[in-house]
Amino acid sequence: MIAVLISPVYVLINVYLLRWLFRWMGVFSPQLEKPWVRIPVLIVYLFFATALLVGFLLPAGEAQRFFMHVGNYWLGVLAYVVLTVLFADILRFILKRCRWINQEKLRAPGTFALAGGICILVIAAVSIWGVVNARIVRTTQYEITIDKKTENTKDMKVVLAADLHMGYNIGCRQMERMVEKINREDADLVVIAGDIFDNSYESLEDPERLASILKGIKSRFGVYACYGNHDIQEKILAGFTFGGKGKKQSDIRMDEFLEEAGIELLRDEFVMINDEIYLYGRPDAARPGRGIETRKSPGKITEGMDLSRPVFVIDHQPKELQELAAAGADLDLCGHTHDGQMFPGNILTAAMWENSCGYLKKGGMHNIVTSGVGVFGPNMRVGTIAEICSITVHFEG
Repeated sequence: MIAVLISPVYVLINVYLLRWLFRWMGVFSPQLEKPWVRIPVLIVYLFFATALLVGFLLPAGEAQRFFMHVGNYWLGVLAYVVLTVLFADILRFILKRCRWINQEKLRAPGTFALAGGICILVIAAVSIWGVVNARIVRTTQYEITIDKKTENTKDMKVVLAADLHMGYNIGCRQMERMVEKINREDADLVVIAGDIFDNSYESLEDPERLASILKGIKSRFGVYACYGNHDIQEKILAGFTFGGKGKKQSDIRMDEFLEEAGIELLRDEFVMINDEIYLYGRPDAARPGRGIETRKSPGKITEGMDLSRPVFVIDHQPKELQELAAAGADLDLCGHTHDGQMFPGNILTAAMWENSCGYLKKGGMHNIVTSGVGVFGPNMRVGTIAEICSITVHFEG
């Protein structure tokens, strides 16, 4: 319903941008005002502007993948087109009211052509960098100490990944980059904190090859994961979901995929690592998934545990930090936020979350939130990074 209501706004934005584009073309060169130039430009613009909708309506297949891929690139470019044009309009509005500005030069066609050219260069540079930057997987190092004694494990290397969002944007090549980075860390334990999939099993580039790539993750004590809010099967268009108000849950093929990839999925349950460390995987706070109506509270998670032993928690969204700390958790590993993914999104997420990305000590608990490996929606990152987190844990009791 929201998508339907907001669609006129999307149309108006594109009309507004087309108006400025055609006006700039006419000022830049009279030849660009000719119909034989404007009509092809309009067709190309409409192709990009409607690509996501076309992909949404097409059945699963290569054609759908192509249009969804194009549409996701377009979303990122469009965001910076809108921001840049709005900034230019606001600046022009202010300058028109400055008496010390030569208004004749400000209104000159050459000034308008130059301003438009600068805007195009800025948009192109930011968009190209955003696309390139999203594909560079970095490693962020952390070192923490847990004040608990362990008999068999003095130190542990834990690698955290999250928000793979395998689907139309993220495929085999990005997963190869991620696995290569993980394996360089010589991990004792690897955890994936949700949003492994991007709302659709059909959107996977090559499920068999992807599973084979992920199976190549090397870890002494194994690879464990929890599900996030996007690890479900549902129709999605530009961030808006469709399919009714019924409970959304993962496709059984997603579960089978993880099993094939050698990843153990934890559904509101724990396992013992090296016979002395609890590792608990929480369902997503908003969409707990198949077979789980309401996920356990932090107090229920640790009820019956021997809290003299270390307690690690994988939780997709960095929520209930105080409650987890009070319940006796020692290390809480999260994702979800993408650190905003695209500036100024990182400013918004920092205001929305107690720890939107990075490290936070909450009572006696260490909380680490990763910006993630993949992307959601726009296929770019600006002002943020794609990363895995390598965490050296010392135990001292």
